[in-house]
Amino acid sequence: MPTVPEGFAAAYRLQQARYPATEPAWQPVHTVYVPADHFSARTVAEWGDEALSLLKSHLNGPDDLADVFGTPSPLATTVHEMLLRKLSTEPIEDLRIDFEDGYGVRPDPVEDGHVARAADAVAELHATGTLPRRWGPRVKSFADGDPERSVRTLHGFVTGVLARTGELPTGFTVTFPKVLMADYLGQWAEVLERLEAEIGAPLRFEMQVEAPQTLPFLRADLNESLGGRLAAAHFGVFDYTAAIGLPPHEQRLDHPACDHARHVMQTAFAGTGVELSDGSLAASPASGRARDVHALWRRHAELVRHSLRHGFHQGWDMHPSHLVSRFATVYAFHLATYDAYRERVRAWEERRSAGGGVMDEPATIRTLTTALRRADQALP
Repeated sequence: MPTVPEGFAAAYRLQQARYPATEPAWQPVHTVYVPADHFSARTVAEWGDEALSLLKSHLNGPDDLADVFGTPSPLATTVHEMLLRKLSTEPIEDLRIDFEDGYGVRPDPVEDGHVARAADAVAELHATGTLPRRWGPRVKSFADGDPERSVRTLHGFVTGVLARTGELPTGFTVTFPKVLMADYLGQWAEVLERLEAEIGAPLRFEMQVEAPQTLPFLRADLNESLGGRLAAAHFGVFDYTAAIGLPPHEQRLDHPACDHARHVMQTAFAGTGVELSDGSLAASPASGRARDVHALWRRHAELVRHSLRHGFHQGWDMHPSHLVSRFATVYAFHLATYDAYRERVRAWEERRSAGGGVMDEPATIRTLTTALRRADQALP
């Protein structure tokens, strides 16, 4: 009589825990970083208004959209309508209030004051129903040598929001940057564990992959070792490319060195439920003239498409102009294949050919259904 190999049950339980066979949850298509001293309850509306103004001034209709982004005419009308609707209703899906590189080093009383102001603004956004679906602070890195400042900012921000709202609104995530030592992750998880005990609510964080030193300790069991608190890993293009010695003009998101880092991140976290995000374009339009705005949009759209082709469905946006090119590119990317993907899945379910000689494998069907689900979640 065949017997089950010894240890199988334990290994299978570990597999199910480490690689949960779950459908991907909603993931924002971008994260917007705003320096803490510039953040207010008006920030979301101001970004939306500026992006909408740029759209109306420099993309008057579907023909302009097709010219700037290369969107096929049949899709351009739909994408243009979606852009108008999105920027009018939800211009920012994920917001980070930055106390790190975008903020700099300030005296403790000054940063404490900005922490309190940020908590006030979050409470006001929450009260008006305009707080983005994801939100939270980016604290300073332990690599800066001052972990007390990072912990103090997080504690003041979280307790400040709780005092003003009576709860920690849904979608809270804290960003932990420049993880140069594996020990920093465990230490940060301990910080969160203590704060969880104080406030009575679970906390999760996203790490930033900004240095080659970080890649070796990315692994499938990392989230387990952190008590399940690791929500995402975000790539930091400029620190990473500087760390490996690339010249300034090669510090770009589509450099092959960045492709390597992204693929390491994918390999480490595939199937674990840890979300991945790409980095940013550190540029804004050179002027308000159509030529300069279009040039910025074209370059940003190239980078967003590059990320999407590499399986990264989220990235950073650093300027209101980026919202236009981000959403336009994401929508066109999903719409271009949506009907064909749906037909292939339907053909598989009915066990018939989808045409064109395609013979889909089960793994491909899973990929197709995931792509359709991502499209349904991303499209407004």
